[in-house]
Amino acid sequence: METHKLKIVFFGTPEFAVASLDNILQNGFEVAAVVTMPDKIAGRGHKLIESDVKKYAREKGLRVLQPEKLKSPEFVETLREINADIFVVIAFRMLPEIVWSMPPKGTFNLHASLLPRYRGAAPINRAVMNGDTVTGVTTFFLKHEIDTGDIIEQKSIEILPEDNAGDVHDKLMALGAEMVVDTLKKIEEGSVHTVPQPEGDHIPAPKIFKETCKIDWNSPASVIHNHVRGLAPYPAAWTEYFEEKNPDMAAEMKIFETAIVDSTPLETLSPGEVVVLKDRLLVAASDKLIEILSLQPAGKKRMEASAFLRGYNPLRFQ
Repeated sequence: METHKLKIVFFGTPEFAVASLDNILQNGFEVAAVVTMPDKIAGRGHKLIESDVKKYAREKGLRVLQPEKLKSPEFVETLREINADIFVVIAFRMLPEIVWSMPPKGTFNLHASLLPRYRGAAPINRAVMNGDTVTGVTTFFLKHEIDTGDIIEQKSIEILPEDNAGDVHDKLMALGAEMVVDTLKKIEEGSVHTVPQPEGDHIPAPKIFKETCKIDWNSPASVIHNHVRGLAPYPAAWTEYFEEKNPDMAAEMKIFETAIVDSTPLETLSPGEVVVLKDRLLVAASDKLIEILSLQPAGKKRMEASAFLRGYNPLRFQ
């Protein structure tokens, strides 16, 4: 294994960041500390939940810092005492300038899009929701405005028609882990050549909320299909549905997989109206039928549409 002189502080929280942290260690770099989110209380048992990055760091015996406030004098002084050469940031909070400007070789971020496209918190979801066929990863140096710094490296992948956001996440996680190490080696060698992000070509990728995930059945089938792909498997697109036995009472359902049905005429159907063909569940969009392949009614487990139809008789979605 190569030995490297760079001393690194790594900032990250979810699984997406773990792959890069692992690759940094596998390539012989020194990680002096890992900064991650404070533990959260969650679930019915009110248990403390540790971030994926914290779990991995503890397994590897790395020093873990979990500041409540990134500007706190204690945290800033701790970082100064570590005296790292560079900070690496992946899927973390926005850093204050007092932090990102500290290391002599700068602070760089791995972002899951081809910047300047999809600046923001949910670039993977938004790319698939918008029906993009190409995406990628970017490393760039941090500066004041979020996701606007000078680009170090970019690599792209194809988004396949059958890919959902989870599939793209996993591909970019692996690709990003390779590129983070490439970027560190270039910084160490002094061979980095950055380029400014082009102006005017960015698409916002804001955080996903529950209302973002609701399906609009008045949309074209292709828009609905991409909406479902872009939110699967998590947090998942959802809709309300009405059953024959209780036509005035709406219930919620998550939808994970769909297909577009081209062959059925829609003249007599309104958006959201249901057609059941044997064990197939079809719903009218504005232009075509959408077949629902897998779903999860509220309070139940995920299931195939055929299993759902054995216990439910849906009339319409909204």
